[in-house]
Amino acid sequence: MKILLIGANGTLGKAIDQQLQERHNIVRIGRTSGELQVDITDSASIRQMFEQVGNFDALICAAGNLHFGALEEMSTEHFAIGLQDKLMGQVNLLLIGRDFANDGASFTLTSGVLSDDPIRYGSSASMVNAAVDGFVRGAAIELPRGLRINSVSPTVVEESLPSYGPYFRGFKAVPAAIAALAYVKSVEGAQTGQVYRVL
Repeated sequence: MKILLIGANGTLGKAIDQQLQERHNIVRIGRTSGELQVDITDSASIRQMFEQVGNFDALICAAGNLHFGALEEMSTEHFAIGLQDKLMGQVNLLLIGRDFANDGASFTLTSGVLSDDPIRYGSSASMVNAAVDGFVRGAAIELPRGLRINSVSPTVVEESLPSYGPYFRGFKAVPAAIAALAYVKSVEGAQTGQVYRVL
């Protein structure tokens, strides 16, 4: 399969790449790195990316920014970061990408554990992750041509503990390679409308 991997240079993206590269043609895409670049907050950038790569069999997004902060200090602008980037960026990958997707192609988006298990300073992340999962379930019942969509909701990965560990006290971290298996299941399996929780 021809798989577009957005966020390929990130911790999770590298692990996903490792799991899939022997069996598939991976097009590695990042905001500033990779074979192609895309700004998922910009619909024109997304469309340009799809025009460059042409038709594809699977798209994985392991990218998306959020703002973490105390609720009492959060403004509309802080919440808008996650809404415009992680949420609408991934929604637009489907809305624009469906015109370039081959029949039966899959889209795999990324949400996260905070939709079900919130933490202090993570209200924006909880909101956005839950919205991503809700979008996936709703979109799945309307996609034509056998197109599929799923999301992966990972807990914190071990490799990110130096940066995020203090926020996730009491959470069991998983290796990125284990989280990557859920993306493999989404791409190589047959299910749609699923939220694959990696705990």
